Amino acid sequence: MRRIQTVFRLILGLALLTGYAVLAEGPAVAASGKPDSSTFHYGKHLTNAELVGAEIWFNATAGNARFFTYVYQQRLGVMIDWYRVLRSDARDARFYRWGLINDPDCCKPGDPHCPAKSYDETYGFDYCPGDDELLKYVGKTGYRDPACDLEDVPLAKDDPHGPKDLRQSACDLEFGTSTGALGLRKFPNPKFDKVKWLQINGGHLDTWDGYTAKTAPRKDREAPAKSHLIDGSIEPPYRIGMSCGACHIAFDPIRPPKDPAHPKWENLSGTVGNQYGRFSQILGSGMAPNTIEYQIYGHSRPGAVDTSAIPNDQVNNAGTMNAIINLAKRPIFEEDIIKWRKTNQCPAGGDERTCWCEPGKDGKCWERGRKKEFVHHILKGGEDSIGALEAIQRVYFNIGSCSEEGWVNHLTDMRQLDPTMRGFGQTPFDIGQVRRDCPQFRAIEDRLEEVLKFLLTGAPADLYQARGLKNNAALVEQLNKEFGKGAVEQGRTIFASKCASCHSSQSGPFENRDFRTVSTDPKDKGIRVDWLGNDKLIPVSEVGTNRSRSLHSNHMQGRVWEEYGSETLRAKPGDPQLKEPSDGGRGYYRNISLLSLWAYAPFMHNNAVGPEVCGGPLDEHYYASYVDKDGKPLASPPPCWVFDPSVEGRFKLYKASMKELLNPSQRIPKVTGFNSDVTIRLFPKLSDKERERFIDTAIRFPVGTPAARIGNFRHKELVGDLVMARVDFDKLKAKYADRYGAEKGERIAKTIQDKGTELIEKPGSILEAGAELREIYSNSLAVIENDGHRFGEDLSDQEKDALTAFLATL
Repeated sequence: MRRIQTVFRLILGLALLTGYAVLAEGPAVAASGKPDSSTFHYGKHLTNAELVGAEIWFNATAGNARFFTYVYQQRLGVMIDWYRVLRSDARDARFYRWGLINDPDCCKPGDPHCPAKSYDETYGFDYCPGDDELLKYVGKTGYRDPACDLEDVPLAKDDPHGPKDLRQSACDLEFGTSTGALGLRKFPNPKFDKVKWLQINGGHLDTWDGYTAKTAPRKDREAPAKSHLIDGSIEPPYRIGMSCGACHIAFDPIRPPKDPAHPKWENLSGTVGNQYGRFSQILGSGMAPNTIEYQIYGHSRPGAVDTSAIPNDQVNNAGTMNAIINLAKRPIFEEDIIKWRKTNQCPAGGDERTCWCEPGKDGKCWERGRKKEFVHHILKGGEDSIGALEAIQRVYFNIGSCSEEGWVNHLTDMRQLDPTMRGFGQTPFDIGQVRRDCPQFRAIEDRLEEVLKFLLTGAPADLYQARGLKNNAALVEQLNKEFGKGAVEQGRTIFASKCASCHSSQSGPFENRDFRTVSTDPKDKGIRVDWLGNDKLIPVSEVGTNRSRSLHSNHMQGRVWEEYGSETLRAKPGDPQLKEPSDGGRGYYRNISLLSLWAYAPFMHNNAVGPEVCGGPLDEHYYASYVDKDGKPLASPPPCWVFDPSVEGRFKLYKASMKELLNPSQRIPKVTGFNSDVTIRLFPKLSDKERERFIDTAIRFPVGTPAARIGNFRHKELVGDLVMARVDFDKLKAKYADRYGAEKGERIAKTIQDKGTELIEKPGSILEAGAELREIYSNSLAVIENDGHRFGEDLSDQEKDALTAFLATL
């Protein structure tokens, strides 16, 4: 027993190998109330239902301000410095530093026409519509949320929950007011103590510097610095929440702003996807650079974020915040689905786990059952596969809605190594339980149809429109002048023969297909027929791109998002070409849409194919990921391209990215590495029959350590195997014989046994344990982020130019 305890104590540090996971003139702002909806970009040409959906998409946080104020820090141990991100005196630099889109309706206190005359009035934040009311309640209770004023559209006549309106109160959507950055919303904190705040901030209300300032520990200067962000006795004036719009609102490619720091509503789109957002860095903005958490998860490229970093399936897998375009023509597939569906009654005395009616609302019931339905494949690997409405709602939980009622209790504690304890591994999020216990769940769920209707308005951004041309024929003429006579038609022929089998939603043969044809159905309102992707799942070994994202496991049976994956998904066979586990629906990517491709470079699911982009001199987060053939950082890497959302800026980036895409042999490998040394001090306890002692040792990760190599390592399984090697070696041999065959299985088991002995004798070898056994315990062995998708490399240079020209017309 002492030996087992010794192994657990020695390996405790392995849990730490992965971590957890200026306006020239201020705009006129209404003195009170919310702005007239007609002033919003999304209010143009929308039906009432679409407008309601847009309001929710742009503004609803569904209660996640509590998550980002309390749960995120306490449960995950990661700090957010909201003042660093949102301080109003740095509003002009916000886009270039953080990729955030400034709210056109907000202003800097003290600017002309801004109702707030000093930063003291707003605690250092922008002044936004509704703040005249919100600011009255900082440090007080009684705030009435603007969401209470949402005007719902009537229920559909065939809604099973009708005809009486039984929807959850719109107040529970929780809009708050804008922080000055679109999608990030603020709420007055009733627990704010003004006296304490003044004490720690040097008597000032206009700054959070005393609250966020980091102080290094006295004795151990290698340890990360800390601040009042981790001090639960000091509460900030605001709780900050996040709407879906935070990641999806950005510049309209057709009507970009002249100055990205000062957009107008006509320059913005709610479905385009923020290609510049640095949300990984924002969510780690309160962490010191020399922490393991920041170094693993704080380096996603602009426009990409690891959405499973919080649930943490130990796969470092950042993905793009992609555009939502022509959703009505996106392919659908028949899937075998177990889920909750609306009904108006349940059997008397039935099991509430299969049929439940909301108390006090007769006729508002839900029944859980298994049926086949036609649904979209959503997420990079098609994992959200039980319906678009459910996929929309799951996003809210993934950003902290209902976290205390039904999410964090299902997450992994990366430092919990005892399999008998809570938090050792994920457990499935229970939709029925959270619907029952969380009013914010019901508030969103009751209005999902309206959100979907808004998303269905997302349309392509045609380059000819962006250039102000009369029609696509005029664009073809321009492109033929640039790329060569007849280039576009030649590119169309190449696309039809080599690309359309994956990147068209029409059926073959493709030689005579019109890839821009428009639907003649009046209900489609002129939408294009071809989604330009078949959305089918393709084995990752076939496409060859970085496979980490395809190997994420949150939708597998027993994992956190099990109820959002179809039975069809989980029945798919693994990829036999992979060394890593790929069962349970893992190991696939969707064949994505190429609509408006000219506007969405760099390419691939992680924005890694094409030039690196950054915010220029103001971007404190950019760190070159280029490496040489030995995996060492380049001494003189290519410079990053500064964010340029202009039409020609996007087109220039598109051409450079197409060149890299079609010439894979010319790509310089990219590997995201640590940009700071990280030291983790360990004090493992050794014991034998005669004495117990603590060993002072340290693990040091140098600059350049591949973040994926550490983030993808299954340290908990290694711990369990080390224990098994000492108490039941035959069981360990059988485990690996079943996976690799008898001979290799025994060899692996012996290696694990030897490593356990080595760790007892030499605790410092804990780091080498990860390197030596990487192939066995890695969820993904991939570290190069811009490899794969070699289709088209055999084309001539002239053919590649022609294909580039044609794709720009789509």
